Amino acid sequence: MVNDCFIGLGSNLGNPETQLRFAVDQLAALSSTHILDVSPLFRTTPVGPQDQPEFLNAAVHIQTTLSAHALLAAIQEIEKAAGRTPTRHWGERMLDLDILSYGDDIIHTADLIVPHAHIGERAFVLVPLHAIAPHLVLADGRSIEALYRTCNKDGVWYHSKADWRPAP
Repeated sequence: MVNDCFIGLGSNLGNPETQLRFAVDQLAALSSTHILDVSPLFRTTPVGPQDQPEFLNAAVHIQTTLSAHALLAAIQEIEKAAGRTPTRHWGERMLDLDILSYGDDIIHTADLIVPHAHIGERAFVLVPLHAIAPHLVLADGRSIEALYRTCNKDGVWYHSKADWRPAP
């Protein structure tokens, strides 16, 4: 079964734009997975400790036949390949990938919550996601448009050059 999924991307260490491009390339290389759209980049202030660099964030729309947990394992491998190592809670990251939405599924397991648990409160997630999927309705019935309209967008700035995204 093919599922429409949305992945949130973030980086604030190394060269964040290069890290995000690497992530999109790696997502595109996953078996039975196709990139449908990639958002512009947004520069964002960190959530949590403020003594860290600003983040670059984006969102990717994919179609995949991978199960949600197989997709989670794959994105964790992509993070590891990019050099992600454990840091402090909400700390700096070489690469952070999150499954925001997985088809019409609601998942609540020890290692995966979909739709993403904090999607409605995080402008660094909602702004890029809204850029590519303003009409998306999450499996729990919440609309991205409604969440976007009510989310505090302070600390989120358009950053992208139009050509940052890898070629389809």
